[in-house]
Amino acid sequence: MTEPYDLITMGRIGVDLYPLQTGVPLAQVETFGKFLGGSASNVAVAAARLGRRSAVISRTGRDPFGDYLHQALREFGVDDRWVTPVDDLPTPVTFCEIFPPDDFPLYFYRRPKAPDLVIHPEELDREAIAAARIFWITGTGLCEEPSRGATLAALEARAKAGPTVFDLDWRPMFWGGAGGASKDGGASGAAARAAARPYYEAALRYATVAVGNVDEAEVATGLRDPKACAQALLERGVELAVIKQGPKGVLAVHRDGRVAEVPPTPVEVVNGLGAGDAFGGALCHGLLSGWDLEPMMRYANAAGALVATRLACSSAMPTVEEVEAFLAGR
Repeated sequence: MTEPYDLITMGRIGVDLYPLQTGVPLAQVETFGKFLGGSASNVAVAAARLGRRSAVISRTGRDPFGDYLHQALREFGVDDRWVTPVDDLPTPVTFCEIFPPDDFPLYFYRRPKAPDLVIHPEELDREAIAAARIFWITGTGLCEEPSRGATLAALEARAKAGPTVFDLDWRPMFWGGAGGASKDGGASGAAARAAARPYYEAALRYATVAVGNVDEAEVATGLRDPKACAQALLERGVELAVIKQGPKGVLAVHRDGRVAEVPPTPVEVVNGLGAGDAFGGALCHGLLSGWDLEPMMRYANAAGALVATRLACSSAMPTVEEVEAFLAGR
């Protein structure tokens, strides 16, 4: 086996088609930009932009969009050896509407089934997963078989050999729900959360880090208070719980008693959709660097804020120099 990767992520990949006009409903948009997308892939890109050796485990269709995603991963310096084609399924595309500062509706085209949900346990390179300095999985990977079984098999092979991050990544429409968690999801949202929770709890037993916003933490814990969510995640087996709170900043709680509460980094938002993935890549960079909680959260916040000022997700991920210059100017 080659030298271990700094980061291996496992989960969604697809093509993001973002409007080149902001403040315009999708029906009225005339031109779009094409970008690599999918949370797990974006996190791998974010870490690569920060100088980390990263790879992603996912699948595409055997089509021109799949070819584009391989090309984009390579251009970003992300190893695509474990991104394989599925013959009879199209590569997913995702559209969004851009209404700054805080309204960015997403429209997923992942039917009849997304190729990234057709990862089989027997296809996994368990040795590489166990050896990676950080392994990252997402909640979406648990929503359907065979991806669910493959995700849990990867976690079992990993066996907490090093930092193992569970991105809670709640997308209720992938679980038969509608809207968002809690107040936005209504009855179907509640049913979707109930369907997801046992699998989230199973994954948490293998994770050392859990990261997500309050809605996502609620799926895993049934709670909404950030401090209570963090404590519940620790009780479910992780060593570090990171709760993103939007305008209230971020809360990080470690099993050893360390706590960091970091305020948000105010910026003029262009598109907020990539901020969480930039935060994730920077979080991995901080973990690999051995930083304490507060500087790590400040750095991750800064990376997310920088991406929020830009239109794209993957191609907007900042470099070390950009994050450091941004922090120096605060």
